[in-house]
Amino acid sequence: MKRTSRDIRTANRYGVLRQIIAHSPTSRQELAAATGLSIATVATLVGELLDLGMLTEVGFEDSAGGRPRGLVAVNASGGALIGVDIAETYVRVELFDLALDVLARADEDMRPGEIRPEQVVGHVASAVGSVVAQAGIEGARVLGVGVSVPGQVDRAAGVSEYAPNWDWHDVPLLDLLAEHIAYPLYLDNPLRACAVAELWFGAARGRGDAVVVNLGTGVGAGLVLGGGLHRGVSNSAGEWGHTTLVLDGRPCHCGNHGCVETYVGAPGIMLNLRESSPDSPLLHPDDQTATIDALARAVAERDPVAVEVVRETARCLGAAIADLVNLLNPEVVVLSSWVAATLGEPLLREVREAVARRALKRPLACTEIVLSPIPTDPVCLGAATFALEGTLTSAAGTRPPKPARSRTAPTP
Repeated sequence: MKRTSRDIRTANRYGVLRQIIAHSPTSRQELAAATGLSIATVATLVGELLDLGMLTEVGFEDSAGGRPRGLVAVNASGGALIGVDIAETYVRVELFDLALDVLARADEDMRPGEIRPEQVVGHVASAVGSVVAQAGIEGARVLGVGVSVPGQVDRAAGVSEYAPNWDWHDVPLLDLLAEHIAYPLYLDNPLRACAVAELWFGAARGRGDAVVVNLGTGVGAGLVLGGGLHRGVSNSAGEWGHTTLVLDGRPCHCGNHGCVETYVGAPGIMLNLRESSPDSPLLHPDDQTATIDALARAVAERDPVAVEVVRETARCLGAAIADLVNLLNPEVVVLSSWVAATLGEPLLREVREAVARRALKRPLACTEIVLSPIPTDPVCLGAATFALEGTLTSAAGTRPPKPARSRTAPTP
């Protein structure tokens, strides 16, 4: 779709603010050099962000032989953003200031089978109310709520089009949430959220091409191509977890067989453990988190069953990542989300070895494979940037979003 001048202006404003958040305080000259925009354009955009209360003037720095340069910084207290991570086993909500530092956090566990939309919405509403109360802020300071939900989403309509692990089809999620939450709402999925978090604050920062592998109950890949988030024509890019790893292999919730997700997602790892040792005390049949936690502890103690399960999981994961390396030739592949964080370095070591056995030498030589360095929940952080993006879109002159709908904003 062709971008309008308003879209371009919003994207430029977003890019300038992103640069200031990453390198605060900074001068207009430094912003122009970093973004490739002219000094005049940067000065105009900075003026707009100052008027919105998102930036503040913080003095001057000396310049070689010229007038002192004015410095600007993020006005951290100028508003609050909320990021919501809806996962298959939990809901996590974090409230951020405008510098994207966490001010409050709330978690709600979802019991097995607790998958009806109204149940999920109830958890989200409760957790959002909790973080606002914890932070002790006025509701008017909350600029927006970014919501990440697994599966395929229609951002503009605020609809969860298809979440295979819950068998959701065309659920009007933001309309349901708007009955309980009064703030503007913006929807996307964890693949995009993790990719944006890494692009802003993590291992993809300053990289032109990166793949962020999301390892949780579900599996997918957030794609950063040419320095920006790649969504695809229908916002469906990154469904790598539903590419075929084993012909006629394990059945998948999506209806296919042998998908990557069925071998390296949390349920797939549990099945790997059950096949390796059916009576293993590490296996908690109805609790993914407890099983992955137990597996990680056992690997640290060099339990042979646990070591073999992680090695087998990494062998499958490495084969699938090698395909991404060969296909996309990225600078970095980031292992993100809760399964990667829990299994940590032992999984990373095995994955690196497995990828090295299968990827072509030339693209592999240019690719790092790392764990996400982001200390907080990357999905919440990325979701909060969706709210920031939406706020800037509204401020650019579009009509303010109705609480029941999300707004399509330019790709970061």
